Amino acid sequence: MQHVDLAIVGGGPVGAALAAGLADSGMAVAVLEAQAVPQGGQPATRDPRALALSQGAHLILQRLGAWDALASRATPIESIHVSQRGGLGRAVLTAHDVGAPALGYVAEYGDLHAALMERMAASGATLLTGARVTAVRATAGYGMLTYQHAGAEHMLTAALVVLSEGGKSLPAAMRQEKDYGQSAVVCTVQTEQAHASRAYERFTPDGPIALLPLGDQYALVWTTPNAQLEARLALSDADFLASLQTAFGDRQGRFLAASRRATYPLKLALAAASPASRILRIGNAAHTLHPVAGQGFNLGVRDAWKLAEAILATPRERLGDAAFTRRFEQARHFDIAGGSLMTDILVEAFSNDRFLLKHARGAALLMLDLMPPLKTLFARKMMFGAQAW
Repeated sequence: MQHVDLAIVGGGPVGAALAAGLADSGMAVAVLEAQAVPQGGQPATRDPRALALSQGAHLILQRLGAWDALASRATPIESIHVSQRGGLGRAVLTAHDVGAPALGYVAEYGDLHAALMERMAASGATLLTGARVTAVRATAGYGMLTYQHAGAEHMLTAALVVLSEGGKSLPAAMRQEKDYGQSAVVCTVQTEQAHASRAYERFTPDGPIALLPLGDQYALVWTTPNAQLEARLALSDADFLASLQTAFGDRQGRFLAASRRATYPLKLALAAASPASRILRIGNAAHTLHPVAGQGFNLGVRDAWKLAEAILATPRERLGDAAFTRRFEQARHFDIAGGSLMTDILVEAFSNDRFLLKHARGAALLMLDLMPPLKTLFARKMMFGAQAW
């Protein structure tokens, strides 16, 4: 490869979704993935995370042709129970509230990635694995990237370079960055009662606890202050489950078993607008959000879908020019700003034990539960993003 129409840095789900969205376009698309995985294969180490896919993301995956391969491994979310520990007030959102078959779905990261990799391969894009991009720059006529592959340095030019998940290794000027001082402890847990397709968001003074229905178990995302992380990871399974029971309560009966635990640091990071043409950022390369309310991946897959639409609607000779990159970033600004603001407010407002805030939160949850129009609006924004009405 020496020159392509589009170079995508990062072959994770968002990068793969973008490539899949350009199937049958006749464009030369190259995807550079740092991990050394075979064509159409999966990394040797399986990512243990589960992803909450909104109804909007589900519709995009259907349009990309990836849903059929994923459907049997995804679990629907038919209701979401939101509450706070040690305070009154709770809200229950249901698919019936918004007239949808489900509020969303839960799937393992590896299953989702495999389904999108299959569609990317079918799109005709060229996937180069074990390619570590070390530099990206722009000229007036094309973007240029340098990468290491098989022990040698290579160069590739493209009308447009898109940094996706793999772009995290290439720092950008951040317009906003916040370290929450928290990490997510993730695993699967078995509960005494069947989940009945219900998800939970339980706010505690240390941060939210999410239980997401996955198969016949729950995927757990337990926000943990970094000062407590080592101690929580060192707990025996029995002590870990007892601690979780105390924090979450008994709405699902007893916690019976837990899988191996993994952790991920939590932060908010938003990339500044690109100062030049030819280079765009999407997915984790553009925004990293706290997992509360499950907005991060859904925002990224909307990035990929909207960018594919913009590319297909643009004459080949205008692809990647200053007007194109400016229009795309402006079009995505409201959705990204709204999603990041919502998650940040939820973390800051609910991750404390302040007396007045506790009662204000309880009143807000009660109002949400008792006002169907407000509940429907909130649910639609979780399903389709900040631009949904």
